[in-house]
Amino acid sequence: MIRLVVLMYVRFPLSLRNVEDLLFERGIDICHETVRMWWNRFGPMFAGEVRSKRVSRMRGFRHWRWHLDEMYVKLNGEMVYLWRAVDHEGEVLESYVTRKRDKAAALTFMKKALKRHGAPEAITTDGLRSYRAAMNDLGNAEKQDVGRWANNRVENSHLPFRRRERAMLRFRQMKSLQKFASVHANVHNHFSLERHLTDRQTYRERRSAALAEWQVLAS
Repeated sequence: MIRLVVLMYVRFPLSLRNVEDLLFERGIDICHETVRMWWNRFGPMFAGEVRSKRVSRMRGFRHWRWHLDEMYVKLNGEMVYLWRAVDHEGEVLESYVTRKRDKAAALTFMKKALKRHGAPEAITTDGLRSYRAAMNDLGNAEKQDVGRWANNRVENSHLPFRRRERAMLRFRQMKSLQKFASVHANVHNHFSLERHLTDRQTYRERRSAALAEWQVLAS
């Protein structure tokens, strides 16, 4: 039941009370605060299992391009920045929340992503000068690629998180934002099956395999 609750709340744009009502229709009577407690406690554990397995699996593949971008998120009327790194296939590699988007924030974010996932051959960013300054310090400025539409992949990857943000009526603390962004990214990666690129039969097989793997990871 906990596995189902975490999956419903994190993967789909549902509020705590939406999950409570859907479970009640299935004959499961729990409070929305129980949904909150379960995702807070078990969501990071499940996401950590998914991330560790995906990272170990992807170490054998070449990361030829990353896309980096930062998005605005409002916390109690204050704007903070959610930095996100996406690979060339649209997989969210890293999420990091800061109050500023200066060189120090960009450097911390990039060091975190490089340490966990290794170095790519090219890094696409927007025109924010903090990226250039951070890359100069890291010694990989020659890998940076800045283009007008070159970063559309990471811009499009923001949309699932924006849908969840609206359903949750925004966030109130940086800690909760960081936790949910990390959990949501890993669960979204696991069930991102590119249905628009495959036929129906292939998609059904991949969906069944992803769900079976989730049940094993979250058991």
